[in-house]
Amino acid sequence: MPSELPDRAEEVLEVVHAIPAGRVLTYGDVGELVGDRGPRFVGNVLRRFGSDAPWWRVLRADGSAAPPLADRALRHWRAEGVPLRRLAHEAADVRVDLGQARWDASDWVAPWAPR
Repeated sequence: MPSELPDRAEEVLEVVHAIPAGRVLTYGDVGELVGDRGPRFVGNVLRRFGSDAPWWRVLRADGSAAPPLADRALRHWRAEGVPLRRLAHEAADVRVDLGQARWDASDWVAPWAPR
């Protein structure tokens, strides 16, 4: 990872890389797993440093992708079989079914956690 990553950004990227194919988390979920970061921090980390991460697995709280990424995210969701609850003509209006697709990370152990 580049040395210029802000504090806790590497942890955000590790969480995102841990999300299994076909599963998703919200920006807020990722922030909670990191410990003390909010959704905007997570979004900024992904925007600046997440091009190699499976960014399409991190969604807004309503189950949608950020509008500029919606077309690409929808292609990834379909390829991974992510359950959708709302199909729409515009990709930005498509929603993932968070009830079915949200990753249960309760058994996941963060690499930075004390052992």
